[in-house]
Amino acid sequence: MLHVNDLVYRIGGRVLLDGATCHIPAGARVGLVGRNGTGKSTLLKLILGEVAPDSGDIVVRPRASVGRVAQEAPAGDRTLVDCVLAADLERARLLADLPDAEAAADAHRIAEIHERLNAIDAHSAPARAASILAGLGFSAEAQERFVGDFSGGWRMRVALAAALFARPELLLLDEPTNHLDLEATVWLENYLAVYPGTLIIVSHDRDLLNKVCQRIVHLDKGKLVSYQGGYDDFARQRREMMELREKAAVKQEARRAHLQSFVDRFRAKATKARQAQSRLKMLEKMEPVIPIVEDRSVSFDFPQPDELAPPLIQVESGKAGYDGRPVLGRLSFRIDMDDRIALLGANGNGKSTLAKVITGRLALMEGEMKASTKLRVGYFAQHQTEELNPQGTPFQHMAKLMPGVADAKVRAHLGRFGFGAELADNRVEQLSGGEKARLLIALMTHDAPHILVLDEPTNHLDIDTRDALIEALNTFEGAVVLISHDPHLVELVADRLWLVADGRVTPFDGDMQDYRKLLLDRAREARREAKAEARADAEPSAQSAAARKEDRRAAAELRQKAAPLKKVAQTAEKKLEDLTEKRRKVEAQLADPKLYDGPGERVAALQKELGELTRAVEEMEMAWLEAQEAYEEAMAAGG
Repeated sequence: MLHVNDLVYRIGGRVLLDGATCHIPAGARVGLVGRNGTGKSTLLKLILGEVAPDSGDIVVRPRASVGRVAQEAPAGDRTLVDCVLAADLERARLLADLPDAEAAADAHRIAEIHERLNAIDAHSAPARAASILAGLGFSAEAQERFVGDFSGGWRMRVALAAALFARPELLLLDEPTNHLDLEATVWLENYLAVYPGTLIIVSHDRDLLNKVCQRIVHLDKGKLVSYQGGYDDFARQRREMMELREKAAVKQEARRAHLQSFVDRFRAKATKARQAQSRLKMLEKMEPVIPIVEDRSVSFDFPQPDELAPPLIQVESGKAGYDGRPVLGRLSFRIDMDDRIALLGANGNGKSTLAKVITGRLALMEGEMKASTKLRVGYFAQHQTEELNPQGTPFQHMAKLMPGVADAKVRAHLGRFGFGAELADNRVEQLSGGEKARLLIALMTHDAPHILVLDEPTNHLDIDTRDALIEALNTFEGAVVLISHDPHLVELVADRLWLVADGRVTPFDGDMQDYRKLLLDRAREARREAKAEARADAEPSAQSAAARKEDRRAAAELRQKAAPLKKVAQTAEKKLEDLTEKRRKVEAQLADPKLYDGPGERVAALQKELGELTRAVEEMEMAWLEAQEAYEEAMAAGG
């Protein structure tokens, strides 16, 4: 599908891609990873032909359709469904041509158009568009509203829906979960996991990369290196490679020291001169083992708050909302110093409203809220980047919040969040998205708050920086309240989950895996109800006894006809379980530190076997899903 050949690209005198080479076969689902600023988004632009390389080339399979999410959010007075349907350019063109053909009574052209519409499954397009929009969080009512009625973040969801609906043979996605809540992210993971074309996803969402991708391509120091499996497989393989390289370098250094010692001792002795000279040549020809040098990771170091008596905050019988209209009611909760709370629930259900109540930015309409007079609360939200002065520097922003504090202490606080002297004096407009996010976190913690309220803090952070944030939050001695679409962050930081839904806030009794299952079960139930309603609309309201008997007979025949499909699905499921168990055993062997004390060939063989098993699992999972879907469709069609 795609060949990247010895690609070189420079920007502003800096080399982003330096002889980068990679091959991506048709049907592959690839995660493109790397630190912020390494050139991942630039590579996508090169693939799309928006910029030209300095040398090398990119070859996409001839006539293959290439798609991506539009960079600008759609707008105007089209409904959401119409906006998504318009993304299928061929369908739109055929439908536009049909009236002209009918007016001209061109029977041949009319037949051609209908034949092609049938071939591209155009009749199911509205239902498919509605299904994608629903998965991304739009209700049936919202889908009939105009695109221009929605905020920028929601309109970017429409752009994503349009890209998915078009089903290009090669789909490029750049941080597709940035504008999504957790519910939509879970749906997207499942949708992309069975995407029929080739996928290249730039993402810092570890769970998305693990659940969707069969291969990870790492962009590092201008090179592209491919690894089999998801992100965790990549991280393990890279770590093992680094450990092996480090061991080889240590052994080589010991060998070099031994040879040099011999040369130094016997070079002047006539009887040993020839042997010394021979060893000197060995030293000169010895190729150094180049270690993998990791870039310095950004760290977070939250200032620790002073201890306050519990509770920090307590709310009883509260009601919160805007302009007299309640969004949340019957609020009763408390927050203590050691709490780690994550807020779950779809966007628009009131998570940000609750965050504003906790931070004191929104007063209760009813009820009582008690808080310590000494309580300090830090609040992070992405929209705060718009409040930064683009011409100001991080140092100037921080000094404004810390009047009368010595410059050295201001800079020391910035240094806790990766802002060295040079970066602290750069203008905000020159900072990357991740650097701006770190600046906001630094600003919100300048007075050592007792509670950190973080609303989507990881949107612009790369995976290593996210891991650093997780580590810092787990060592922070105050309370943490999280709103995040990143399940990895929630799982590793939060120990309490609150579900914000239906105007209430209730504890969720379970973990993130349970919540994922709940969301998927709800989605399946919604699909079943929709199918049942469609069947009910098509059937007469009353049935005779004879008709019911006929229905039972037809149902029995249907089960008999569908039995082979069911058996195929069951067989595929059993094979999938067997392959998964084999992969687990290989992973267990590779996780054993003793393995790496033995021959490297054994490690390489196991890594190869793991890659083959990972591919086999992915293929069998796809076969099982297709078989299960074929069985369900056969049953639904007959029903």
